[in-house]
Amino acid sequence: MQTSFPPEALADPAMRASEAVIRTCVHCGFCTATCPTYVLLGDENDSPRGRIYLMKDMLENQRKPSAEVVKHIDRCLSCLACMTTCPSGVNYMHLVDHARAYINETYTRPRSERWTRRLLAFVLPHSERFRWALTFAPLAKPLRPLLRKLPATRPLAAMLDMAPSHIPNPTSAQSTRISGAKARVALLQGCAEPILKPQFREATVRLLNRIGHDVIFAPGEGCCGALVHHLGRGADAKAAARRNVDAWMAEIEGAGLAAILVTASGCGTTIKDYGFLLREDPDYATKAARVSALAKDVTEYLIELDLPASAANDLTVAYHPACSLQHGQKVTDAPKRLLTNAGYRVRTPAEAHLCCGSAGTYNILQSKIASELGTRKAAHLDALEADVIATGNVGCATQIARFSGVPVVHTVELLDWATGGPKPAALG
Repeated sequence: MQTSFPPEALADPAMRASEAVIRTCVHCGFCTATCPTYVLLGDENDSPRGRIYLMKDMLENQRKPSAEVVKHIDRCLSCLACMTTCPSGVNYMHLVDHARAYINETYTRPRSERWTRRLLAFVLPHSERFRWALTFAPLAKPLRPLLRKLPATRPLAAMLDMAPSHIPNPTSAQSTRISGAKARVALLQGCAEPILKPQFREATVRLLNRIGHDVIFAPGEGCCGALVHHLGRGADAKAAARRNVDAWMAEIEGAGLAAILVTASGCGTTIKDYGFLLREDPDYATKAARVSALAKDVTEYLIELDLPASAANDLTVAYHPACSLQHGQKVTDAPKRLLTNAGYRVRTPAEAHLCCGSAGTYNILQSKIASELGTRKAAHLDALEADVIATGNVGCATQIARFSGVPVVHTVELLDWATGGPKPAALG
């Protein structure tokens, strides 16, 4: 795609990177077939190609975005299915991330939207704040019918809809050392997963210990920054990245790390991109690239190891590939191979490439589209008539459980169970 960015705009590294991405696009339209919002809405402006045109016009002319442009960019899930489909290698992720940051800096949203986004950025990336919010959510649930009536308060209703009726006890997982360890790995603590699904991390620690790994949680590490990054809060995302780079580099330069493992694939996609995010920071660019190179999804790491002999079982597993894993990280076969090797019958649903509608805060800010996608995804999964649904992302697990009656677990929970761990609680 031809561009005409003025030289003064290209003095900005972010603009240079976006211009390079735009020039890669040949507007072939292959991306439209795999874009969830285009599949649902049929609007060219809600396709990757259409959004690229909108972002090009906005960035190239350094134009203040209109409400219409913001609407279509907000509707993007950042599922990155377009990047899997694109024959030209367009890095849509970097372009839309820049566009969101540009919008955050130049566009004045309605007051209710500003308040909602600030609330999400204040609460979700901080585990204890998130726990407190969920603790008091039941008191506000009776207000949901009223909140749904007004567009300004629908995100609050969506938050309450997703708030669990029971908050699990805090995880008992902690840094562990075993005799004669084969390797030492760091496990991302994260923000939402330890509150919503602490069993994911507990199963991961048990399995890693069982195969001879020391597991550490780096002091000072926290939210990966994905949630605020996708809200366009670039400075907050970079601050989170620097904090985590510092925490992990202390371990790398200390006792050493074989890998930084992630059980929430949405976080993994962001951490693997720290090198790009901090590329212009002279104090962090090299360290961030080193951290990104060590980051791996837990299944990406486990597939290279010899797992213990699996206990016999007779379960059929419907595997849901999280977008951030299959499109963002290109990890596609490892989870299915691990489950098959562990003795499970593995099935994948129709339209496995389409997003379930979770996408970080998307199911709060775009609840109608998210619900349509969640319903569609659950129907395809339920059609497999499986005993359990496995996935690799806490957001997907939470979203799918809202629309399907089939138990939903993390892939690593089934691997832990098959190799000597307890039966996942979701299976009763």
